[in-house]
Amino acid sequence: MKTLAIKLEDSAHGQLTAIAQLEGQPVTLLIKQAIEQYIETKRNQPELTARAAGMLEDIERDAAARREALADLFGSSDEPKASAKPEPLGFKPSRRSSHPKGGDSATS
Repeated sequence: MKTLAIKLEDSAHGQLTAIAQLEGQPVTLLIKQAIEQYIETKRNQPELTARAAGMLEDIERDAAARREALADLFGSSDEPKASAKPEPLGFKPSRRSSHPKGGDSATS
């Protein structure tokens, strides 16, 4: 769950507070409901759906380029650099030894 801080004009805040009091609901609940309704409205707009599909294609192209760059960088290396991060799915750099060259221990 994320926290969001917004600034409202005094008049909008006053009106929202009045509505919340009249309905016996917290202001935050009314804001959440308004956001949910807005998202649902946008979800059903074909223009936005088409733009989202294009964005997904861009993301996939970028991810493929990054995977290829990492494979080019590490795929043919005999000794990949140590990393605390897990390897990306489907990416397995070649490994011949678990010990760094020269017998020195990695200090990073």
